[in-house]
Amino acid sequence: MHVVATAGHVDHGKSTLVRALTGMEPDRWSEERRRGLTIDLGFAWTTLADGCTVAFVDVPGHHRFVPNMLAGIGPVPAVLFVVAADEGWMPQSTEHLEALDALGVRHGLLAVTRCDLADPEPAIAEARDRLDQSSLAHSPVVRVSGATGAGLDDLRGALDELLHRLPAPDPDADVRLWVDRAFTIRGAGTVVTATLAAGTLRTGMRLRLGSSGRGVAIRGMQALGSPVQEARAVSRVAVNLRGVEADDIGRGDVLLSPGRWLDTDLVDVRLSGSVAKELPRELALHIGSASVPVRVRPLDVDTARLALRAPLPLRIGDRALLRESGGRQARAGALVLDVRPPALDRRGAAQRRALELATMDGRPDGAAEQRRRRVVGADELRAVGAVPPAGGDWLIDPAHRDRLAAELTGLRDRHRREQPLEDGVPAEMARRALDLPDPDLLPVVLAAPAASGISLDGGRLRLGPAPLPEPLRRALATVRDKLTARPFEAPTADELTELGVGEKELAAAERAGELLRIAPGIVLLPGADDHAVDLLSELPAPFTVSQARRALGTTRRVAVVLLEFLARRGRTRRLPDGTHQVVSRTR
Repeated sequence: MHVVATAGHVDHGKSTLVRALTGMEPDRWSEERRRGLTIDLGFAWTTLADGCTVAFVDVPGHHRFVPNMLAGIGPVPAVLFVVAADEGWMPQSTEHLEALDALGVRHGLLAVTRCDLADPEPAIAEARDRLDQSSLAHSPVVRVSGATGAGLDDLRGALDELLHRLPAPDPDADVRLWVDRAFTIRGAGTVVTATLAAGTLRTGMRLRLGSSGRGVAIRGMQALGSPVQEARAVSRVAVNLRGVEADDIGRGDVLLSPGRWLDTDLVDVRLSGSVAKELPRELALHIGSASVPVRVRPLDVDTARLALRAPLPLRIGDRALLRESGGRQARAGALVLDVRPPALDRRGAAQRRALELATMDGRPDGAAEQRRRRVVGADELRAVGAVPPAGGDWLIDPAHRDRLAAELTGLRDRHRREQPLEDGVPAEMARRALDLPDPDLLPVVLAAPAASGISLDGGRLRLGPAPLPEPLRRALATVRDKLTARPFEAPTADELTELGVGEKELAAAERAGELLRIAPGIVLLPGADDHAVDLLSELPAPFTVSQARRALGTTRRVAVVLLEFLARRGRTRRLPDGTHQVVSRTR
């Protein structure tokens, strides 16, 4: 199926043409048919000669119903632009064309109707001139009369050619379904209608309702009046929803693939059709079927920041229309450049931002977004419309990673000065200091060359040995002198206390390679374990603790914990009868 909007001229000309093409009545309300005035969106469809089905969204032409018109053309990829031969170009023709141009609709067909009432050539000449200055430049033209049927076959053929020129939609794309109608059917419940511009809908699929965030499920679907289990873009669909009442959903709401879209109330855009500083500060943003009040902050001649009164699921590259509420004409087109823009809370920030926006073209680039955002989740990149570079759940720009690694070494140096005896810092403290959104990013920063020597272990960043304070170095010199003379006569707790050495100091000395701690409060010189194994190897095996004590020249207090220390390292073994034997003389 293909979907085309009919726009551009007086309602009876458009509606008559759609009626002649499809044999269906696009005006749904009796008031519309009585007055010959399209008030709301109308829908009709037909099958062309080669089997292609085309659905029409017939939009109102009168300026009083512009919001309804915009809701109809917003999600539609192509337009049948209608001009009447007997009336020529009209003010609403200009308004429709400006809206289509702002929304970036590039595929169209010009139908000059009512050719039975007037020579169509003057209307064609003016319409061509107008269209050629817009996104619909070089649209083919067909002369037709809905009343007599003249030219209808030519119009069908031109429509067929138009449909085959349309770019193929992505059936695997994330669903963003802008609702244009919502109502209740007895026995079925809530039904919404919409144009599916990309992706695929299936019965049973769960979606997120954008306005509330609640989950809903597809209970059933119809396309062109027939039940379907699956609908692929582009198509007109009627979706029966479970999980929402009709009063809680309406035109302008949106149904989304869960977890695939970011709602935003702040966007940076590039403008077309107007200079930023000349725009009113309060406008309405039209996209899809939605209309949201926005406040405009100019950044440069053609760029601005929009603050939305209600969040919308927007992506980089989206096109929208900025318009005064109640105004007759479109004010500007808006191309979305960034849906997660940085704050402008420092002097000169707006000017710097304008320079940055000048380098953006509205095409989502995962690598460029990673550089700009410095740290970003892969899911967030997908949600803004970009393909993430290879990596995990979180991505960090390499240059930013190196800067953070340098900050980490600064943190290490400060910590060493302020807490020289501490064994590293809590990883959470480091994560907050670096403003990292997730702990999994710490190992990425630690992999940078600038972070060499820092490791992550047990929830702490190990910073490597720090220079020992001078008072501790003097105390350790006294301990070393004693142990050099009697290697296994470990200083007592009282001796260590007298020297001002506690557990924290002993741990720092061990990390610096100055001592070997075999148990809390019991230290020897580095290498004492190897020396002990050499001496114990000369004893007859197995040997007792007393024999070990005498061979080492120490007390039972030290001998017991030293044997336990050696056993833990596989150097000795304690036998069931309480004796010991050497297992290995090497580490």
